[in-house]
Amino acid sequence: MKSKVIATMNHMMPSKLMPSKWGGRGSTIPLLRIATDPLLRIATDPRAWVFAGAAAAAGGRALGRWLTRFELRGRTVLITGGTRGLGLELARQAGSAGARVAICGRDADTLARARESLSQMGAAVLATTCDVTDRNQVAELIRFVQAGFGHIDVLINNAGMVEVGPVEAMTAVDFERDMATNFWGPLNAILAVLPHMRSRGEGRIVNIASIGGKLSVPHLLPYSSSKFALVGLSEGLRAELRASGILVTTVCPGLMRTGSPRHATFKGRHDAEYTWFNLADNFPLLSMDVERAARRILRAVRHGNSHVVLSLPAKVADKVHGLFPGLTSDALGLANRLLPSTESREHGVEGQHCRPVVSVPWLGARSDRVATQHNQTN
Repeated sequence: MKSKVIATMNHMMPSKLMPSKWGGRGSTIPLLRIATDPLLRIATDPRAWVFAGAAAAAGGRALGRWLTRFELRGRTVLITGGTRGLGLELARQAGSAGARVAICGRDADTLARARESLSQMGAAVLATTCDVTDRNQVAELIRFVQAGFGHIDVLINNAGMVEVGPVEAMTAVDFERDMATNFWGPLNAILAVLPHMRSRGEGRIVNIASIGGKLSVPHLLPYSSSKFALVGLSEGLRAELRASGILVTTVCPGLMRTGSPRHATFKGRHDAEYTWFNLADNFPLLSMDVERAARRILRAVRHGNSHVVLSLPAKVADKVHGLFPGLTSDALGLANRLLPSTESREHGVEGQHCRPVVSVPWLGARSDRVATQHNQTN
């Protein structure tokens, strides 16, 4: 009787739920597999994890950019070296965005022209002479800006200098001079403004370094050495100050069309050195438009980006050097053979007093136009 009951129950059980020794059509095992196999395939597929990680990273970055967004309107922006070139263009665009702009420079006449240019476009501007290598002058600069505009929201360390020539023509004084302006100058300004930013728990610091601070270029050794130091300072500050609400951005531009070769210092065969440097600085494929560079930098300020490399050639050089440092060093060694050589240690000559060895009329006209537009002419 018991066997008949079991047989009857088995007969009444739906075939899809009937257990089967072999896991056949009547088994519950295929149903479990059908339900779980797609999830298992996704969970065990490395591509799915890569995609999920990328999506999470992109979402986190977008959220971070939204949380740290920083509008310039109504803010006070201090730009060292803001009297010409990139610094002046940054001041113009920050003023157009509604910021209160403070600029400084060494030369009083250049400063007066820059202030007039900014005032004519309706920007609220303060301007004062300052040598950023002098800590006392920098401290006075900070007090001057705070007295006129209140607290400083954004510090852009743009003041700098460049000396061009082979290492045989350089002395220890040349390296010290570049370090004083390109490294100690930004550090002086940072140390002066940092206590005020810390007390408010907010601020932006932008250090204009160079691709020469990531990849050392022949005939620019004092300059590159000082920019390497600035990049190291800037990246370390980013890590230490973020918890205080202060975001530090490191900017590494390549060549930009600013007219700056007129105020660079050239040593050795100075006319030949000026020629190659000025041609590279103005050639469209090698150099970047300064207005576009300024827009990129101010966008980085708004979003609190940690690092910006400007111009396509600079980006390529940065990536290649990171992957193949030996290869780029060898390539630069070959390029060095094409540059002027000398054994002279004569005093440097400012670019505006050099005479190009090779003249390219249309590049010369472009250089003159850019120099006038960005207050590089005396």
